[in-house]
This record gives sequence, C-alpha cells and structure tokens, in this order.
Amino acid sequence: MSDPKTLKQSHERVKRLLTIKPEKGQYTTTTKVRLLNGTTCEVEHKHWKFMADIGKEEGGNDAGPGPGVLQRGALGSCLAIGYAKWAAFLDIPVQGIEVDVEAVVDARGTYGLDGIEPGYQGLKYKVYIDSPASEDEIMKIIEKADNHSPLLMDFKKPLKVEREVCLV
Repeated sequence: MSDPKTLKQSHERVKRLLTIKPEKGQYTTTTKVRLLNGTTCEVEHKHWKFMADIGKEEGGNDAGPGPGVLQRGALGSCLAIGYAKWAAFLDIPVQGIEVDVEAVVDARGTYGLDGIEPGYQGLKYKVYIDSPASEDEIMKIIEKADNHSPLLMDFKKPLKVEREVCLV
C-alpha cells in the first residue's frame, strides 16, 4: 500500500539510484492502441488494458472515456501523485488531494472549420489539498511537484513528435 513513509523511501531510493546510474532513468516506453469497433480503442500497456472511445453524439460507441478525458486525467493524476510524493518527501502531512483539470475547447478545429487549430485553446488546473500544514508548506509541495511534473512540462513546452507509417 502506498503511504507517506513508503513514498518517501521510494523517492530517496530512486533519487540515489539515478544519481549513481543516470542511464537507469533514460528509456523508451510504448503503449499500444488497437482500433476494434468503429471508434472503440483498446489501450494496452504492460499488464493493463482499458477502452477509449468517443461519445455517441460524435458517432462513437461510448465504450470508454475519450482521448481528451484521458489526457486531462493523465495530467491531473500526474499532478496529484506528484503532490503526494513531494508531501511525503518533505514530511508535510496531507489528508486529501484533488485536482480539477479544465480545458477550453473549440471543436471547430477538429472538423477543419474556420481555420481554427485543433486541440485545446487553453488549460487550467485547480489544486485542492487538505492538510494541517501552513500555506507556505502547502505551496512548497505544489511548487516542487509542478516544477518536476513530466506531464505538466509536456503541456508547457514544444515536444518533438515523429511519425512512422507501417503498411501491413
């Protein structure tokens, strides 16, 4: 079970390992997505499998959350986990964490209308932390976690994206 003591020990152990052997922190990882039924996708990574889809109003099967939901969920969970890890590492008690991720959407870009670029027009997240700690301590957790969040950085900076097409 994940608890502050376990999180702190893990943080310290991994940090020590990456200091001694930086190459252990450098790797490539792959998630496979298979289109199964019109718009329903099976997402597979290691031993996890789950469905993604779009809603019936968009012509989909509504068999799972859509890519935008997964994207917002990925960011929110990355942040929440980061806050829990940094709170544990800094020995700051936390009873609860919630993150709301809000996206500003203009769907016209997805359909090639009005010269609007596809994708989010903006993104905002709200952090709720239940803790007896001072506001300064809470802000220290948030700043540390935000500054070290890989997914938050993926949203903030340009990311090199390459495509390879494999005909079968």
